Amino acid sequence: MLEALRPQPGGVFIDGTLGGAGHTALLLERVGPRGRVLAIDADPQALERARARLGAALAEGRLLLRHGNFRELHAFARAAELAPVDGILLDLGLSSDQLAARERGFSFAADGALDMRFDPTRGESATDLVNTRDANELADIFWRYGEERFSRHIARRIVETRRQAPIARADELARLVAGVVHGRPGGVHPATRVFQALRIAVNDELGSLEAALPAAVETLKPGGRLAIISFHSLEDRIVKQFFQREQRGCVCPPEAPQCVCGRQPRLRIITRHPIAPSEAEVSANPRARSAKLRVAERIADD
Repeated sequence: MLEALRPQPGGVFIDGTLGGAGHTALLLERVGPRGRVLAIDADPQALERARARLGAALAEGRLLLRHGNFRELHAFARAAELAPVDGILLDLGLSSDQLAARERGFSFAADGALDMRFDPTRGESATDLVNTRDANELADIFWRYGEERFSRHIARRIVETRRQAPIARADELARLVAGVVHGRPGGVHPATRVFQALRIAVNDELGSLEAALPAAVETLKPGGRLAIISFHSLEDRIVKQFFQREQRGCVCPPEAPQCVCGRQPRLRIITRHPIAPSEAEVSANPRARSAKLRVAERIADD
């Protein structure tokens, strides 16, 4: 991330996914006393942990914390009079802190409420979704966001089960799915794809990403860089295709004899192929195994 964004003393950066504040802390260290970092997170608990960990930087005005979704990053940056900025980081998905919080329901190993909201103060929870959507809607969610082959079987079992009593606990849903999808011993848990799909749907993760990408380009100065870490193919595909469109510029049909749209390129792709974690990193942090880092640089408008 540091090699991708190249933070220098006095630089201004946005960490759109604060999480455990590890990336934010590194950026603050590199930009020094004259630099500034705006960090955003939908999870109030993440912001509280950052206030405790980085209180000195907050007091000095070098760190600005904002509660919200990273799709709002352009508005946050303008309101703080920071735009345009030198670099933006989006580390997608959920944080280790969220996964470890059993009461949040992100993990199928948890015995907590089936919530899954990044921001527990607003929106529909996973419990609401599981107990109100019909079988077709649930199956579509499991297939679209989890690529779950047994999506329709699982959806029908959920509807049958909730007729007796609402499904309210994470471990209850995990057992239900395991009763439909029989995984291999020692393999990935059968509920993995369903839990991923529910989390994405509850938090509108792909919609937020699609809104955040153009907002990030608008917020970068020429030469500024956008670094995005994704953890599954749905996210990575959106990022890859957006970078390609913004590097190409023109959106005219391929059969058009010449460009008539007049749209100019706004990005230059830095990573021809996504950067994956090394074997040593995966060994030290197994959750990094599916991470992919893509980087692009803002180019000046003609």
